[in-house]
Amino acid sequence: MLADQFYLIAHEDRTGRSRLHPRATGIGLAASLLGELILDNKLRIFAGDLEIVSNHPPRDGLDHAVLDLLIAQPQHRDVRTWLAYLSQDAAVRVGERLERSGAVESVTRRRMLSTQTFYMPNNELQRNAAAWAPMRLANILVRGLDMSITDRVLAGLIAATGLTRHVLWDFEAHRSAFAVLPNTVASLPEDLRQLIEHTEASVGSVLAVGRR
Repeated sequence: MLADQFYLIAHEDRTGRSRLHPRATGIGLAASLLGELILDNKLRIFAGDLEIVSNHPPRDGLDHAVLDLLIAQPQHRDVRTWLAYLSQDAAVRVGERLERSGAVESVTRRRMLSTQTFYMPNNELQRNAAAWAPMRLANILVRGLDMSITDRVLAGLIAATGLTRHVLWDFEAHRSAFAVLPNTVASLPEDLRQLIEHTEASVGSVLAVGRR
């Protein structure tokens, strides 16, 4: 699943912490969930607005829940509005889906006045799978292999949120991949390109506010 792969790349496997500003990670995950619905032919984007093209329930429970939210709020169609809304709990919801699949485990850490739950790989098999997520994408980009549309969207969202250096961490070894990345995104259908563009703009707005 697109959002699962984004989550594994966006979080440190040893600590469970986000590699980005948490709000930027949330926006990336929200975009990934919308991307899953677009890839499943449930949703389209036209001129910055979401349009439901099928209300038939997706097989995945989380995708089903997101589609139900969109159906229940027909007055709200702006992509960036939904990115902001879904980003609020996207990390928890995707983390829980990963936990249900056995890819991670929830770990609760207590502080003086609060507790925080992280979803992280806790055994060797889980850690290897988490480490493989960015390595797999880097390998495809460096070798110029044919990419599935899901991987092309993933690469675009990685670039849009600022995670590129965590996938292509060695500039010399990955030089060719940096050249391939723009064409990878440009080859996507229009609505998926719009999704990536709105994601990049939303992350930029969040980070700009954080610097004030």
